[in-house]
Amino acid sequence: MSAGIWISATSGAYRVPDTAPEARPPGETRRGGGRVDGVTAPGELERTLRAELRGDVDFGAAARALVTMDASNYRRVPLAVVAPRDAEDVAAALRVCAAAGVPVVPRGGGTSIAGQATGTGVVLDLTRHMNALVALDPAARTAVVQPGLVLDRLREAARPHGLTFGPDPSTRSRCTLGGMIGNNACGAHSVAWGTTADNVTELAVTAYGGTSHRIAEGWTGAPQGLRELVSQNLAVLRTGMAGGFSRRISGYGGLDALLPERGVRLARAFCGSEGTLGVVTEAVVRLVEAPPAPVLAVLGYADESAAADAAAGLLPHRPLTVEGMARDLVGAAAHDLPRGGAWLFAEMRDEGAAQALVRAADAVDAALVTDPAGQRALWRIREDAAGTATRLPTGEMAWPGWEDCAVPPARLGAYLREFRALLAEHGLRGSPYGHFGEGCVHVRIDFDLVTAAGVARFRAFSSALADLVVSHGGSLSGEHGDGQARAELLPRMYGPQVMELFGAYKDVWDPAGGMNPGMLVRPARLDEGLRFAVLPATPFAGEVARCVGVAKCRGTEPAGAEVMCPSYRVTGEERHSTRGRARLLHEMLAGEIVTDGWRSEEVAQALDLCLACKGCRSDCPVGVDMATYKSQFLERHWAGRIRPLSHYTLGGLPQWLRLIAALRAAGPAGAVARRLPVPGLDRRRALPPPAREPFTRWWRRARTPPRGPAAVTLWPDTFTEHLSPGTGRAAVRVLEAAGLGVSLPPGRVCCGLTYLSTGRRERARKVLTRTLDTLGEVGGPVVVLEPSCAAALRTDLPALLPGDPRAPRLAAAVRTFAETLEEYAPQWRPPRLDRPVAGQTHCHQHAVLGDAADRRLRERAGLTGGLSGGCCGLAGDFGFEPGHYEVSVACAEEQLLPALRAAPAQALFLADGFSCRTQIAELGGGRRARHLAEVLAEGLERGALAEGL
Repeated sequence: MSAGIWISATSGAYRVPDTAPEARPPGETRRGGGRVDGVTAPGELERTLRAELRGDVDFGAAARALVTMDASNYRRVPLAVVAPRDAEDVAAALRVCAAAGVPVVPRGGGTSIAGQATGTGVVLDLTRHMNALVALDPAARTAVVQPGLVLDRLREAARPHGLTFGPDPSTRSRCTLGGMIGNNACGAHSVAWGTTADNVTELAVTAYGGTSHRIAEGWTGAPQGLRELVSQNLAVLRTGMAGGFSRRISGYGGLDALLPERGVRLARAFCGSEGTLGVVTEAVVRLVEAPPAPVLAVLGYADESAAADAAAGLLPHRPLTVEGMARDLVGAAAHDLPRGGAWLFAEMRDEGAAQALVRAADAVDAALVTDPAGQRALWRIREDAAGTATRLPTGEMAWPGWEDCAVPPARLGAYLREFRALLAEHGLRGSPYGHFGEGCVHVRIDFDLVTAAGVARFRAFSSALADLVVSHGGSLSGEHGDGQARAELLPRMYGPQVMELFGAYKDVWDPAGGMNPGMLVRPARLDEGLRFAVLPATPFAGEVARCVGVAKCRGTEPAGAEVMCPSYRVTGEERHSTRGRARLLHEMLAGEIVTDGWRSEEVAQALDLCLACKGCRSDCPVGVDMATYKSQFLERHWAGRIRPLSHYTLGGLPQWLRLIAALRAAGPAGAVARRLPVPGLDRRRALPPPAREPFTRWWRRARTPPRGPAAVTLWPDTFTEHLSPGTGRAAVRVLEAAGLGVSLPPGRVCCGLTYLSTGRRERARKVLTRTLDTLGEVGGPVVVLEPSCAAALRTDLPALLPGDPRAPRLAAAVRTFAETLEEYAPQWRPPRLDRPVAGQTHCHQHAVLGDAADRRLRERAGLTGGLSGGCCGLAGDFGFEPGHYEVSVACAEEQLLPALRAAPAQALFLADGFSCRTQIAELGGGRRARHLAEVLAEGLERGALAEGL
C-alpha cells in the first residue's frame, strides 16, 4: 500500500495523498489558528475547518442527511456540510480539504437531475450566505452575482429596468446562478437568448487547494498548463467536437470555446463543468431586454410527431420559445388548449408576430393568449412537468435519468418516433415534453430501480438510448448536465481522443482530483449508488421516495394562491421544506446517517415546524403529502411513551369540549383559559372560549322540521359545535332559504382531525369507526362547514379505514357549504351584498377541496376581490404549541395580514376556517373575520328587515 494517512468516516475513508498540494507553508494559520497540514481524523478536520472559516461547519447527521440527494436517482453520503461566508471562506475550505485529501462538491439549490450536486466529502452549501446580487448595471446590461443567488431574485431586480436574464429553467424560483453555471442551464427561452454559457462574461473561480482565478476572454487567469494543452490539441478541438448545435451540453461541451478563432473564452468553457474544476464565487452575467407584452401562440397538432416535425419550421419567425408537450402529459388541462393531441407553445414579442407565426404553422388549431394571467396558467402546466411527468396517467411513478437528451431540431420528429419505439421495446413508459425548438426532450420513465432485473434493464436501455441519440447527431445532455447518469456513456458521443482531452482539461484545473470526483471524467457507473437501494420495501418508504427533489417547496416568495411551504418561506432552512423533511425521512429509513429510526430527534425537529397545511399535497408537482407523513411519524415516534402535553390538551380537544359542555361549564372554562396559562401551550396564546350553548343544543331547542325537495346533512364539527355555533346557525338559515331541508346526524360525530395531527392514529380510527356507526347509510350530501374537517373526511378517512366500504361513501358525500348550494340549489340567488372582501382561503380547502364554488358564490353575491393564499400560521394546534409562536406570526405576516391591511375600509373579512378566524382576531388589529355562511345569513336578515319595513 502506498504511503499516506487514512481518514475513516461513516461515509467512507479518505486518504491524504503524499502529493497533496501544500496550501501554505507548514504551520501557517488563518483566523482561528488551526493547522492546515496534517489533518488526520474527522474530528481534527472539523476543528480545522471551524478554525479557518467564519461560515458554518456542520458534521451533524441532520445536515448531512439533507444533502445526500439532489433531484436525481442517486445518493451519496457526505462527510460534512460547510456554508462559506465569502470567497475567502471558500478558499480556506478548499485548502483544508485538499490538505486532508477530502473531496469537495459545490451545491446550489440541489435541483440537478443527474447526481452532480451530491458528494462523499465536504458539500459546500453556497445558498446560505453567498446569495447576494452584488451589482446591477442597467446601462451595460450586466449584473454581478454570487453563486447562491436564486435566479428569480435576479430577474425581479432586473424587471424594473425592462431587463431579464435569458436562461430560465422551470426551477427558476429556487435554482441558483452557480448551479446554472455548473450545468450550463438553458430553459424555455434559450431559442432566443441561448444557454447560461452564452450569457456569462466573467467568472471568479477558486480551485481545489485554494488558488483563485478570474477568467473571462483570453488567457488571463487560466490555470497553469491550460494554454499549452489547447495548443497541443487544436486538431482534436476542431474536428472531434465538430457538428455542435445549441444544446450540445454533454461533457466539457464548451471546450472548443478555447480555440483562438473563437476568442479563447475561458469563462464560457468553464460553464457546464458540474463542479469538477473549481468553485464559482462570483460571476458577471449578461442581461437581455424583456419584451413588454409577449403573446403566447398555442398550436395544436394531431400528435407528438407532427408537433416535433413542425417545431423547426417555426424558428425563422424568431420565436422566444417553442415548447412542446403531448396529451399524455397534459391530461385534464387539455380542455383549456386548442384541438389536438399535442401542442407547441410559441411565445412571440408582439401580437403581429404571433399572428404571422400562426398563419405559417399549419396547425390543426391555434389560439393566441395575450392576457398575462392566462399565459401564467398555461405556463404552469409546462413548468410543473418535471414533477407531473413523475406520475404516469395510470398512477405509477416515473423517474429521471434520461431527462434532457437533445438532437438537432430538424431531426426531432424522427428521433421521437424511434425513442417511443425504444421505450416499447424495453417495456417502459414515459411522456416526452420540452424545448422542441431546440430539439431538447425531457422525459421521466417508469424504470424499476429497486430490483436487480429492473436496474439491469435501466442500464441496457440507457446504453441503447445513448446510441440512438448519437445516431441523430445529438447530445446526451441538452441542459441539465451528465452527472453520474450519463457520464459513463460519453465515449459513445465523443470518442477516445476527445475523452482523453476532457481528462487532461480536468487535471489542469484539478490535479489532485478533489473536485466532485465521479462526474464527467473517470465517472462512477450509472447504475450504482441508486437512492432506492437503501430503503426498506414498505408502503411508507415508497411514499417518502416519491419526493424527486425538484424543490418547488424551496420557493421563497408566495406564488398566488399556493400554500407550500410556509415554514420554509419564513425560516429559509432546508430542513423545514417539504423536500428537506422527505430527505430526513429517507435517511431515517436508510439508517446509515440517521440511526435512531422512528425515535430520531433530527426528524422530529424538522417535522416540528410542519404546519400540516397540506399545501404540498396540491402544490408539490408529485403530490408529496407531508401532513400525512408527519402523522405517521408521530404515531411511531411516541409509541409507548408519554407525549407532549399539547397532544393531550389540543390533541384531545373534542373530548375536553364535550366534557365542558356536559358540565355546562363554558363560562368558568373560558374565564380560566383567559386568566391562567394552559399547561403545554404557549403563554402568549389565549384559547378561544367555548360557547355557552353548543350548536346541537340550539338545534334541539329551536329547530323546525326539515323542508325542501333535497335533504342535506349538516356536519356539526367540533369547532362549529363548541367554539363557533353561530356559523352553524347561519348555515342552517342560508341552506333553508335556498330551499334545502337540513338535518343533523343522529348522534355524536367527529372527523378525527385533532388526533391525526398529533399522530394518535389508532384513536382517530376508533373515532371514525364510531362516527360511521352513528351515521349509518348516507343518503345525501353531507355539508361540512370547517374546511379542515371536510378535508379529513375526504382524504384521511378512506386512507385510515381502507377495509370499511362506508368510508369512501361518506368521503364522496362530503360537500363544502358553497358546493352544496351550487349543486343542490342551483336556481337560488344569494342576497346581493356588493362589498369588497379580503381574508384567506383555508389551506386545506386549497389543497384538497378546491375553492372554485366559493369564488362563484361570492361573485353571485356581489362580493368582489380575492382572498389571499398561503397559511394563516395558526393551523389548528400548531400556533398554540411552545416554540411555534414566532413562526406562526411570520406565516400570517407573509400574505394574510398584509392583505387585511391593504383592504378597503368597507371590506368584509372572510375566513371559513376557525383557525384562520382566530388568528385574524388575535393579530389582525381588531378585525373580525366570518364564515361565508355568516355573511350571507346577515344579508338575508337585512333583506327580510327591508321587506318588513
